[in-house]
Amino acid sequence: MKTKAQLVQSKYYANFHLLGDPAMPLAYPQQKVVTSKINNVPVSISSSDTLSALAKITVNGYIADTSGNKLSNFNGIVYSSVFDKERKVSCLLNDPESAANSSGAPFQFTTQKNILYRGKSKITNGDFSFTFLVPKDISFAPGQGRISYYATNGQNDAAGSYSNVIVGGGSGNIVIDNDGPQVNMFLNDKNFINGGTTNEKPILYADLTDSSGINTVGNGVGHDISVVLDATGNNPVVLNDYYEANLNSYQSGRVRYPFNELSEGEHRLTFKVWDIQNNSNTAYSDFIVAKSAELALKHVLNYPNPFTTRTKFFFEHNQACNPLKVTIQVFTISGKAVKTIQQSITCEGFRPEGIEWDGKDDYGDKLGRGVYIYKLAILDIDNKKAEKIEKLVILN
Repeated sequence: MKTKAQLVQSKYYANFHLLGDPAMPLAYPQQKVVTSKINNVPVSISSSDTLSALAKITVNGYIADTSGNKLSNFNGIVYSSVFDKERKVSCLLNDPESAANSSGAPFQFTTQKNILYRGKSKITNGDFSFTFLVPKDISFAPGQGRISYYATNGQNDAAGSYSNVIVGGGSGNIVIDNDGPQVNMFLNDKNFINGGTTNEKPILYADLTDSSGINTVGNGVGHDISVVLDATGNNPVVLNDYYEANLNSYQSGRVRYPFNELSEGEHRLTFKVWDIQNNSNTAYSDFIVAKSAELALKHVLNYPNPFTTRTKFFFEHNQACNPLKVTIQVFTISGKAVKTIQQSITCEGFRPEGIEWDGKDDYGDKLGRGVYIYKLAILDIDNKKAEKIEKLVILN
């Protein structure tokens, strides 16, 4: 409405505005996802199932065609989201015209966005099931929840939902859990080590495991999955929507969150996560941002060092996903070159797999016991070069 009003066009040209191609239909899934059982009890229109706090819930379902007939040849993955009850949200009145009435009261609307569980399950011959524990942080007042589905086999997809379910109350059969989730945090890929190097746009990965499941509901104050960069105050980034459970598991999953345009230099991440019984754990990670416009080479080493028969050369760079040419030259203390290794690499992160060496020279002869110097150099596609010199020791 505002777009039309502010264009100040002639009424003959402002009749409509196309926001897309009207000849192109939306890609709605053609098949259906149907809920068949909750805790082994068949669902029906006349009855409803209750999801109580800390109760263990198992949902069964199947993929059907538009007529409701099960598709027994459908094999793939179903993505399931279990939502808490609807809640009222008040507008922030950033625009004074958005007030609900002349008194200036903020406009209110209802939304159903708090997620009790989000995960993915395998579909075999049209059937699937998934299990989860209902978080402790739900509102105990009963209300209508919802289960939403999206499924695909790589060629066809399906969608559906089930709303005849009540969320509220508490379970009488609670499993005692006093331990917070286990956290394995890294940047860009699993080769990252604490204190490593990235570019200005690193991706945070956090593998999470907990016997009860991870809390993503967002109802409890301070019980969100969150990350703080450099402890810069009271504005953590809430990562509930970035969590996805692993295939066929409610007890493990991963957070994937992209940072953008971080400043050059040293940084620290503080990551906090809660399980559904409100036990928490905090993990920390330090890293260094090196601008990707300038080729950077850091943390050059070989391991083991000293060694007898084999060692690996490791290093970090700031050119994720870009091809690099690596050259390693080994010298005697007097400066004589005895071994040259060349290899081309491309990796998603900034710490490639180690380059192995058997301790032999260019002619295949075993080098003698002693201290040697090696130079590790990298060359990018623009012929920019970076190099470091380190020592290694060979033991016979």
